[in-house]
Amino acid sequence: MKNFLLLIAPICLIIALNACEKEGACDEYNVSASGANKSHNFGNNCMQCHYAEGNGEGCFVAAGSVSNAQLTGNATGGQIEFYTQANGQGSLKYTLQIDYKGNFYSTESMDLNGLFPAVKNANGTLYMSTSISTGACNSCHNPSTNPLHSN
Repeated sequence: MKNFLLLIAPICLIIALNACEKEGACDEYNVSASGANKSHNFGNNCMQCHYAEGNGEGCFVAAGSVSNAQLTGNATGGQIEFYTQANGQGSLKYTLQIDYKGNFYSTESMDLNGLFPAVKNANGTLYMSTSISTGACNSCHNPSTNPLHSN
C-alpha cells in the first residue's frame, strides 16, 4: 500500500497542476505584427474566442479586421491608431499593427473607452467620427455590415 501511494501521489500532483492551466488564459501575450500571418477568421468577432473562458490564445482588449480599399479582400498592412479626440486630434494613445491577413489584435492592457480609432496605411488615414466603448471592432464592423477598410 505504501508503494502504491508513493506511485500515485506524483501522478495526482501532475494532474492537479495541469488542471489549473486553462486554455486561453488571460496572461498570454498575443499582439498583431506587421507582415505576420498567424491570425485567422478574417471578419469574425475575435472576442468570441479570445476571452478568459474562450478557446483563443489570450484575452484580446482590441481586435478586428481591415479590408482593402476596394472591399475585395483583406488589407495586407497598415495600422490602427487610437486618439483622444476625433479626426486624429488630441493625443495618440495606442497603435496596433495590421498583419498580412488584415487582422489586428492585442492582449496588452489598454483603456479604449472614449477613444477615436483611425485606419492608417501608405495611402492615407481614415478616421472614425465617433468614440468607442469596446475594442471588439468586428462586433459592429464586419464584411456583411460596415467593414473597416484601408484608404
